[in-house]
Amino acid sequence: MTDIRSLSLVDLARLYRRRELSPVEATRDVLARIERFQPAINAFVLVDADGALKSAADSEARWMKGEARGLADGVPATIKDIVWVKGMPTRRGSQTTDMTPAPEDAPATVRLREAGAVIVGKTTSPEFGWIGACHSPLTGITRNPWNPARTTGGSSGGTAAAALLNLGWLHLGTDAAGSIRIPSAFTGVFGIKPSFARVPAYPASPFAMLAHLGPLARSVTDAALMLSIIAAPDGRDMATWDSPAPDYRVGLEDGVRGLRVAWSPRLGYKRKIHPDVAAATERAAHAFEELGATVEEASPDLPDCASIIRTIWYSVSADIVAKATPAQRAQMDPGFLDIAERGRRYTLADWLAATTARADVANAMRRFHERYDLLLTPQMPIPALEAGLVVPAGGDYGDEWLEWSPFTYPFNISQQPAASVPCGMSADGLPVALQIVGPARDDRRVLRAARALESARPWPSLSEPRLA
Repeated sequence: MTDIRSLSLVDLARLYRRRELSPVEATRDVLARIERFQPAINAFVLVDADGALKSAADSEARWMKGEARGLADGVPATIKDIVWVKGMPTRRGSQTTDMTPAPEDAPATVRLREAGAVIVGKTTSPEFGWIGACHSPLTGITRNPWNPARTTGGSSGGTAAAALLNLGWLHLGTDAAGSIRIPSAFTGVFGIKPSFARVPAYPASPFAMLAHLGPLARSVTDAALMLSIIAAPDGRDMATWDSPAPDYRVGLEDGVRGLRVAWSPRLGYKRKIHPDVAAATERAAHAFEELGATVEEASPDLPDCASIIRTIWYSVSADIVAKATPAQRAQMDPGFLDIAERGRRYTLADWLAATTARADVANAMRRFHERYDLLLTPQMPIPALEAGLVVPAGGDYGDEWLEWSPFTYPFNISQQPAASVPCGMSADGLPVALQIVGPARDDRRVLRAARALESARPWPSLSEPRLA
C-alpha cells in the first residue's frame, strides 16, 4: 500500500499518471492527517475539506482523460492566512478581523489553481505577522512538531508545520523580515524568500517594500517547482516582474563547483550564537568546499540594518493599530501593541530616511557579490525558542524578536533571494539551518546551491508530531 505521507511531489504526479493513486485519495489522506495532528500542533486556521475534495475530483477527471495541467495538478496545497483565497476569510491572526470571505484570489493563489493544485486550507500566523514566533489572540499557539513545547517560528509558522508533516506538498508563506526562513529553520524544512516582486502580491502588504511571498517544502525540488508556478506576472502588483516565470528546476542539479562562496558566521556584528548552531552551520559551510566551491570567511560591510528595520517595522505597526477602534485594540496581542507604541515615536522624516537607506544595504550587497557568488550565514542564532514566548528565556539573545533573528531582515531590506536549508540538529533534537543568500534576482543560483547541500547532506524529517 502506498505510504502517501512519504511521497515527494514528483512521486505523487508519477503515481497519478500511472493511475496507481488518485488526487482524491491523496487529498483524503492529507485531510485525515490534518484532523489527527491539528489538536497537537494547531497549524490551521481553516480547513476546507469539501472544497478540497471537489477540486481533487476535478483533477482526477483530468488525469483520467490525459489532460492534466502539469505536475502540480491534484497536489494538495496550503496558503498562509495573510494571503487572499477567494471565498475564505483572511483573519491575519487577529480577533479584530471577521469572517468576510476574500473577494478574489491573490496572484499566487490564482497560479496554484491554474496549475490544478488542491487548496486544503489556510495556515496560522501571529497577529498581522508581527513576530518571528507563531502565537496569536485568534488561534493561540502553533507548536513545533519536533517538540510541542517549542515554537515553529513565524510568521509563516503554520505553513512550516504543515510542510514538515507533509500536510500537502505546496505551501505558500510570506516573508517581510524572515517569516519564511525563521519557521523553515526551526522546523527543518526548506524555504526560500525569492527576489522582491518575483512572486506578485495583491493586496499589497503594509510592509510592502520588505514583503516577499515564497514556498516552503520538504525538498528543494518541490519548492523549485512551486516557485516556477507562482512567479508568473500579475498586473495587480505594480512592482511585479513582467518576465514569464522560469522553470526553476532547470539547472537545479548543476552543483556549486567553481563558485566563490563567502561564509560569515556572525554577519559582521552578531556576537552570541548557540554553540550547536555554530558547529552545525560551520560544517555545512565547509561542505561547499567538498562540493567544489571556494569558501572564504568574509562578511559584507553593511550599514545599520537593525535601525532601518525597526523604523519601518514599528512605524507600520503603529499605523495598523491607529486604524483600530479602542474595542479592537483591547483584543490585540499586547506585544504587538507595544511595538506599535514604540512606532508612534518615529516621524515621517524617520520613515523616509529608513526607506531611502535601503539602497545603501542593496549597494553594499551588490559590491559584495562582485567578489562572491553566494553568501552563507547561520539562519538563526538559536534553535526554536519556547512556544508562546516572544524572546528566549534568560535574556541572552536580546529583549525583542528582531535581536534573535539578526540574519534574516538585512536581505528583506536588500530585496535579494535568500533560503533556509536544514543542516543539522541541536543536542536536544531541534533543527538547525544554514542561510544561502544570492545576488539580486539570481534565485536560480540560490536554489542550485541549496539542492547541492541537500544532496550531500540529506536532512531528517517527521511523519507525525513528537508528543511529550
